[in-house]
Amino acid sequence: MQRRSFLATSPLIAAAPLVASPAPNRQYLELIAYHTQVGTRKSMVVDFYRDVALPAYGRLGIGPVGVFTPQYGPNQPTVYVLVPHASLEQAAAINQLLLEDATFVQDGAEFLNASLTSPAYVRQTRQLMVAFKDMPTVEMPVNGADRIFELRIYESHSIRAGQTKIHMFNEGGEIALFRKIGLHPVFFGETLFGPMMLNLTYMLGFSSMSERDDAWRRFIDDPEWHAMRDNPMYADTVSNITDFILRPAPFSQI
Repeated sequence: MQRRSFLATSPLIAAAPLVASPAPNRQYLELIAYHTQVGTRKSMVVDFYRDVALPAYGRLGIGPVGVFTPQYGPNQPTVYVLVPHASLEQAAAINQLLLEDATFVQDGAEFLNASLTSPAYVRQTRQLMVAFKDMPTVEMPVNGADRIFELRIYESHSIRAGQTKIHMFNEGGEIALFRKIGLHPVFFGETLFGPMMLNLTYMLGFSSMSERDDAWRRFIDDPEWHAMRDNPMYADTVSNITDFILRPAPFSQI
């Protein structure tokens, strides 16, 4: 099948919506990045999530929540937080739900009431995703003290290109190949709102960096991947890739 005819005839790609339709069995994934302070206030975000935010999410029945810092990534202090939501309504209301929790407000007072001249962090960005249909919920594929996580962001130059790349992961079999090879998925998400649009974002987990390197080598050499990569229907779908290696905080639930 030629790429042009595929794009013209596929109902998924030709009629792809700008945002995913509601899907009761698919989580909405919130990825928060805090660019943190240096010096004595550097740990404020991590301390807040350990002592205040994670217990509050637990009282709301939200989890597992992941808290990570970069091992290889942006050259600035950053904390990444992954929060899975059962519905779009929950994701939209989460700030209000937290502020209605008296324990959250009391225990988090120093962080929540930080002054303009002495803020808890420099900047915050948020990204809201809907989980892929072939991986509808967050998974926890690895554990252990040496585990690492790889966060990858695939930007696309158009809605159609982005939907085609999502099709490649779902119907095209790339998620299944990841699992077979040992690239352990944590989540796959289509970004609805956030920076670096249009994009899909996913996370992989590994017990160690050496396991990660070995798995990617197997993937690159795999004939099934070569067939996907060389299929003209999936050509020219990704315009840029951003790749981070993250370490979980000691209290991270992922």
